[in-house]
Amino acid sequence: MRTERPQVKQERAVRTRRAILEAAALVFEEHGYDTAKLSDIVKIANVTKGALYFHFESKEGLAQAVIDAQNEAQPQMLPQQFKAQEFVDIGMVFSHQLRHDALMRASTRLTLDHAGRGLDRVTPYQTWIELHVPLLEEAQRRGELLLNVDPRVPARLIVGAYAGLNTMSYTLGLDLDVQVSELYTHVMPGVVVPAVAIRLDTAPGRGARALYGPQGAHECRHSCAGGVPPREEV
Repeated sequence: MRTERPQVKQERAVRTRRAILEAAALVFEEHGYDTAKLSDIVKIANVTKGALYFHFESKEGLAQAVIDAQNEAQPQMLPQQFKAQEFVDIGMVFSHQLRHDALMRASTRLTLDHAGRGLDRVTPYQTWIELHVPLLEEAQRRGELLLNVDPRVPARLIVGAYAGLNTMSYTLGLDLDVQVSELYTHVMPGVVVPAVAIRLDTAPGRGARALYGPQGAHECRHSCAGGVPPREEV
């Protein structure tokens, strides 16, 4: 009998785990935590229930893995002339990800959902705040910020406002990218000096441009699609 090489087995397990996560994202995004069914996730991922429990010990563990995906999603954005622009780009890129990535949408919904009391919803907020602060601190050293601006204040403000806009946009059926664009357009003049404020790109679609450059929208058409891999066991 031919023995499967450990590396091949490990790669297959990684693909299976990813398939389960992506299927879980679809179910959690549509139904939330309480009414999401593992049977639906298994069916969409095209794996056995045994494979699911091999990778995730419970529904709560699977939901936590979906939430944690948000903490791990740190895109490689293009460097900018102003650190204030890179600060803006974090949120605009995340808006772009939410449009194209079901895993990010499900992660965000579970973070904002009050069901599943054992889930860690603190870390995503802390992670995003700590991601913003160093950029504003560097912007401050470069003279981009207005006097007496504490970098942690706009960092917390943006993260908190973003969460609220995400909830509102989902509830009212609004375009989150447009809402986030307006958030930065109105907030940044109170954070950075006028010479920098007038040069910031906060327009809708900035997320794709921050990732791919001026041709971001074109590039996204070729790289933003997702999907659930065919059935594979652990």
